[in-house]
Amino acid sequence: MTPTDQPFLANFADLLLDAICVVDEEGYLRYISAAGERIFGYAPEEMVGRLIFDFVHPQDRQKTLESAARVLGGEPLLNFENRYLRKDGTVAYIMWSARWSEADGIRVGVARDVTERRHAESMRTALYAISEAATASNNLPALFERIHPVMEDLLPAGSYTLARCASDTGEIEFPFATNRLGDVVDLPFARAGSVCRRVIACRRSLLLNRAGAAGEAPFSCLGVPLDFAGGVTGALTVLSNVPGAAYSEQDRELLQFVAVQLAAAMERIALQARMSYMAQYDQLTGLPNRALFLDRLQTALARAHRQGTRLAVLFLDLNDFKTVNDRYGHSAGDQLLQAVATTLNGNLREMDTAARLGGDEFVVLLESIEQPDDARLVAEKLLASLSVPHALSEASVISVPSIGWAVYPEDGEDADRLIAHADHGMYRNKKDRR
Repeated sequence: MTPTDQPFLANFADLLLDAICVVDEEGYLRYISAAGERIFGYAPEEMVGRLIFDFVHPQDRQKTLESAARVLGGEPLLNFENRYLRKDGTVAYIMWSARWSEADGIRVGVARDVTERRHAESMRTALYAISEAATASNNLPALFERIHPVMEDLLPAGSYTLARCASDTGEIEFPFATNRLGDVVDLPFARAGSVCRRVIACRRSLLLNRAGAAGEAPFSCLGVPLDFAGGVTGALTVLSNVPGAAYSEQDRELLQFVAVQLAAAMERIALQARMSYMAQYDQLTGLPNRALFLDRLQTALARAHRQGTRLAVLFLDLNDFKTVNDRYGHSAGDQLLQAVATTLNGNLREMDTAARLGGDEFVVLLESIEQPDDARLVAEKLLASLSVPHALSEASVISVPSIGWAVYPEDGEDADRLIAHADHGMYRNKKDRR
């Protein structure tokens, strides 16, 4: 006997917040209480007579079929959760309890809408996961790679796109984008990129649920702004890959929550990178500072010792630098130091290091040189490149450097001895010029 044969009980069933569903052996709905319309978005008459699996989210159909088979086998079902697509395309999270009645040939299930609970859980999960990812990541690419699985758990989608305005040019760049919508990569990326641009331009979230143009599949796209330092200079976009599925206002709220946490994590990493840079690089010239140079020298010495190779340290001091400062001002002196840094970098190999120790003193690390005389040849090359007029804002000046050098292992086997030897050579060179 079904609930439809008992009008009195059916009337009471319609008062329940949970929906009572009766499904036959083939999976067709024979009855659904009034709460079904609130949960699924369909009126009872729109669902009765149809396969219940038609309403299940495509990504959950297989596990739903497997659970139904177990119920038909006599195993009661308790607290089973899956997703359904409501009539408006939004996703409902349902928790089921069900059992099979052999005598009546029906499966009776009680459906409880747990979407709100899942939404709150997703927010907590996002907060913890993004916080953990930010702590474990020391750069933005690593952060994006860790965030991606979090995003997939929260909002399953075929395409995820993150956009930012470049700080120097203002152009929109895409530091992270994925696509799982098939072989055609350009279309979803172009669509997501367009949404990102619109979000950044209007500085607010954008929710698009469209049927699609002629010959084009329907799609649902959601984009939210990334707020950096009080201004919207980025966007996060997801594009659904489930036919008929639509993002909801709850999804917008969830994605915006993720965006807030993600923006904060990105700013923390950027701040850490700036602090690390300030601790390791000279702010005027952009060259490594003393601490970073010594670290690289120690690493290079260990490598040279293992491999049985040579390296050299060159010590440079600008002659008449004080005269440039006194005659043209400290701004001109700063420009000269920057010009020297540019010249050094332009005349060294990628594996070598030029650093500023302070004032007008520079030091160079040459790795993997063949002969001790190579240090002298490089010193002569640098001397020639630096002994040319440097065009400053106030004047064109020449500041010929004095250079000394030391070779490992001939002139010393540790950093202090090599630097001291090169420093002494530089002072001998400076004395000889007088």
